[in-house]
Order: sequence, then C-alpha cells, then structure tokens
Amino acid sequence: MMTCLIIDDEPLAIELLEDFVSKVPFLKLIKSCSNALEAVEQIGLHKIDLIFTDIEMPEFTGVEFVRSLSQKPLIIFTTAYSHYAVEGFNLNAIDYLVKPIPFHRFIKAANKAYDIFNLKAEKQTSTKTPLQKIDFIFVKSEYENIKLNLDTIIYIEGLKDYIKIYNNKSKPILTLNSLKAFEEKLPQNFIRVHRSFIVSLNHIDSVQRNRIVIDKIRIPIGQNYKDEFIKRIGG
Repeated sequence: MMTCLIIDDEPLAIELLEDFVSKVPFLKLIKSCSNALEAVEQIGLHKIDLIFTDIEMPEFTGVEFVRSLSQKPLIIFTTAYSHYAVEGFNLNAIDYLVKPIPFHRFIKAANKAYDIFNLKAEKQTSTKTPLQKIDFIFVKSEYENIKLNLDTIIYIEGLKDYIKIYNNKSKPILTLNSLKAFEEKLPQNFIRVHRSFIVSLNHIDSVQRNRIVIDKIRIPIGQNYKDEFIKRIGG
C-alpha cells in the first residue's frame, strides 16, 4: 500500500484525482491539499510515498515545492501546461499528466510509481543488518526442554518417530521428531547424508568412500545424498 497526497488549487481537479485514487487498490489517500504549504505540513505529520501535484499554483508552485523537499517522495506532476514536462522530468518525476487526465493515463502512472516503490522496498530489505545468528535450539526430551548449542551437535540419527541427537557435551538426547522436520531447523553447516543421518560438517574427521568418520564413528553416505554431499565439501 502506498500513501499519497494530492496538491491542486482547483477543486474539480482534486475531486477527479480523489475519484481516481479511490479506484486503485494499492493507493491510500492521506489528504488533498489546496496549496503546497498545506502539503508541507502533511509531510511532517505522515509518511508519504507518492505525491500528485499541480505545477501552476499561487505563491508556491509545484516545481518550487518539489525542489524544497530534502527527502522526496515519488512525484507525479499534473498540469494543464505541457511545456513544463522537461522541467518536471529534470526533477526525477515518475510521470507527467496533462489535464484533462484520462483514467488510463492515471493508472499507467500509478502502476509505474508502484513498481518503483516495491523495488525500493526490496532494496531496503536486502541491505538491512541481518538478524543476530541463532546458535542454539531447544529440544523437548521427556518432560523438559533442553537448550542445545548447535556447535556441540555432532550428528543426528533418525529412529522411526524419534531422532537421537549426538553431541560432545552430554549423553545423546532422544526426542519425538522426524529427521526432515529437524533438518529444517538447522543452519547450513549441517547436511543430510543418509535417510537416517544428518551430520555437522564442522565435526567430520575424514571421508572414506561411502562413509564419514566422526570421532571413530562411521556414518554411511546414502546414494541419493552423495552428489550433494561431495559438492558441499568441495570434492
């Protein structure tokens, strides 16, 4: 959903744009303003993603208004004068709509703005600081939830409806779970090597043909898992 403002000193122009905005599901109108100064106040009160602004307005034109903004929302100019188009695009406006504005041109401009809005949102998401790495899980065993540091897990064995977790800090932990469900909780340094085994790459001592050696324990490598395992260890 994009929040938007309408700025125009003509009531009929505002009425038309309000009608257009109401027909577009991804637009939410915050306010219609009759002048740019009123719009400045709204920008201070609300997060505005998109502005539809006329250019020819008394006291403070749409161009002057856009130039005055330190943080610019997406801008679509609306005006009766086509000769302002070049100046509008020089201000990185998304589009330039000449009055009287037909709905098909309005929706085309709105869709263009929405595409840019979504691209910016995706970029911001991808550049955010990643969440703190989770280095432990809780495992239910009998009547308690046991906190288990992931770096202590050596391998996991599937036993029908149960799994057995072998670690280097305590005796093996037996819990009611499937190997597949438990695998989905584990980070990338764990890999399924057999229908009954998941191993920690960090604890592998050696690989001998079709088996893995971890602290003198030999774990088979299933044929269906062998190619992916070899790829992961760089073999």
